[in-house]
Amino acid sequence: MSAREGDDLVLRIDGTRPISAETVASVAALCDRAEDHDGPHPVVVHVSGAPDASWADGLTVGLANKWERALRRLERLDRLTVGTASGDCGGTALDALLVTDVRVATPETRLLLSTPDGTTWPGMALYRLTQEVGTARIRRAVLLGAPIEATEAHTMALLDDLTTDPTSALAELTSTAAAIPPSEPSIRRRLLFDASTVPFEEALGAHLAACDRTLRRKTP
Repeated sequence: MSAREGDDLVLRIDGTRPISAETVASVAALCDRAEDHDGPHPVVVHVSGAPDASWADGLTVGLANKWERALRRLERLDRLTVGTASGDCGGTALDALLVTDVRVATPETRLLLSTPDGTTWPGMALYRLTQEVGTARIRRAVLLGAPIEATEAHTMALLDDLTTDPTSALAELTSTAAAIPPSEPSIRRRLLFDASTVPFEEALGAHLAACDRTLRRKTP
């Protein structure tokens, strides 16, 4: 795919900016475009920046709820999602990064849960981090506001690739995404998420249905 073909499936999130109606709308618009877009092109979310101490001034629970629901929609798209991170990433940047399927970052990237006043934002980023890596590995970040350095995040598989050339890594992922059949990303993602919570007997039907879909595609 050329860069231009997937331009409308790209979003940039500035973590220095607070949650706002505009930020929520930008994620919703990206999801609309992704759902209407033909072809296997991945959704790409570029994130950077971390908030200052005034980040939550004027924020309401209602707006936070709309933001979390917009992120949940992005997280469940029937399309591969790729996050690219650079520098300090906190606030909305960290929120958006954690809902992507594959995450590429530069070596100087840091994941930040706290703002300069030491407050840790208790949003769903905490939930997603705990689901992915467990309580023990993020306790210091959550309770003490310790930054998660890129190498540590990579070791924990919060970041899939550290590179000084995110553009090349993104091009490779785009090529890989082209081979993924339509509707498969959301199915595989759901099976992945359910594996830690759904009992074997309940999960079996969904897995067999997915196997049947795969076999039917292979039948001439």
